[in-house]
Amino acid sequence: MMRETTANGLKIVYREEGPADAPLMVLIHGRTANHNDWNGIIQHFARRYHVLAPDLRGHGESAYPGSYALPDMADDVAGLLDGRRAVIVAHSLGAMVAFHLAMRRPELVERLVLEDPGAPLPMTGRAALVRDDSTGFDWEMVLQTERQFVDPDPAWAEGLTRLAVPTLVLSGGPSSQIRAEPVAELIPGAALVTIDVGHLIHRDARAAFLEAVEEFLEA
Repeated sequence: MMRETTANGLKIVYREEGPADAPLMVLIHGRTANHNDWNGIIQHFARRYHVLAPDLRGHGESAYPGSYALPDMADDVAGLLDGRRAVIVAHSLGAMVAFHLAMRRPELVERLVLEDPGAPLPMTGRAALVRDDSTGFDWEMVLQTERQFVDPDPAWAEGLTRLAVPTLVLSGGPSSQIRAEPVAELIPGAALVTIDVGHLIHRDARAAFLEAVEEFLEA
């Protein structure tokens, strides 16, 4: 079921599935995607979780405010949670938003699953962005988040070293353009699982993705 709320002062649209009295889980999509990126995954987890899958600001049907700092995007998710504690499963840009949420509001995060996250370390060798006629997201969001990927605030990496939330990092392996391993190295006690299928693990190796996440959640 699609719903709409105001979180952190913005319109946030989200999909809601699963029993209302079940433990809460939030699925956060990657850059330029939306809640539909989790089709199939939502249904799997909704059997035993109350699942929320928002469109991040600048994506889908949520607000396009023109400002896309990663900490602000994390505050949007905190607003959606409204004080509730949740398991967070997140991909790519969404995984970076998720670890900002865990750093800023650790009391809201029960467990953290980061699928092929970019590390908050300077990125080199990034291909130049080419704006095209793609729709469904705000191009300003792409430009602003790219700048934060290339030149992140050094305090972000330091913040990860103090994170005390149980964390699983899933790496897409050498087939991915992203190196997720540094995130696992920064977070104390983080588990690292490599599934060498590239950046879209939950799409291209769904069974392996679900097996790794379920094993972590049941530990």
